[in-house]
Amino acid sequence: MPTVKPSPTSAAKSAAKSTAKSTAKSTAGSAPARKPAARKSRAPTAGPAPSPTATLGLRLKHARLVAGLTLLQVARKADCSESLLSKLERGLATPSLAMLHRLAVALDTNIAALTSEEAPLDSPIRRAGERHVIRAGGIALERLVLPQRGGLLQANIHIVSPGEASDGQIVHAGEEVGYVLEGTLELMLGDETYVIQAGDAFHFPSHVAHGYRNVGTGIARVLWVNSPATF
Repeated sequence: MPTVKPSPTSAAKSAAKSTAKSTAKSTAGSAPARKPAARKSRAPTAGPAPSPTATLGLRLKHARLVAGLTLLQVARKADCSESLLSKLERGLATPSLAMLHRLAVALDTNIAALTSEEAPLDSPIRRAGERHVIRAGGIALERLVLPQRGGLLQANIHIVSPGEASDGQIVHAGEEVGYVLEGTLELMLGDETYVIQAGDAFHFPSHVAHGYRNVGTGIARVLWVNSPATF
């Protein structure tokens, strides 16, 4: 019987099938290709919050620049050295309350605007333990009223460590009233000095030079209100 030779077309089809089967087996036996792992993007980390001293320095500088004044001009108005003012603006020094008051007057503002960390709240209540406290050496001011533009009233609790005193006497517009909550102080009004203790109250016009000193052995606390809000 004559041998039948496969046609070229049949041979090609057979080879193609054989190749396809081999490829399928090879693919089935190998592990699936891994996709490159997606890189996780890291959220930017916030830096540490500036210290109260640094924040005060920035606000002093901003107020000075807004007023269009040089370091020397403000230093002369506030009766301090230009180098000290430069350190204050850079957060390298902390002013006394009297110095801060003179700077506030020189910059046509008040201490509250320079030091408050909070915006006025809608609530009329200021809870114990939640009020902002300003510290300057051995004296602290606990804010009872937050500063508001055009506000007519300012109220603080002055907390004075034993032996600490205001940095000299200050003078400004307005009037003041106070009530001693705790401790014993000397209240200096012009050339007069008065010893005041827990339960005592006082009132005087702010144009009278005034200051105080803790002459007791413990902390003194005074509720102090003045109007307008210049301190």
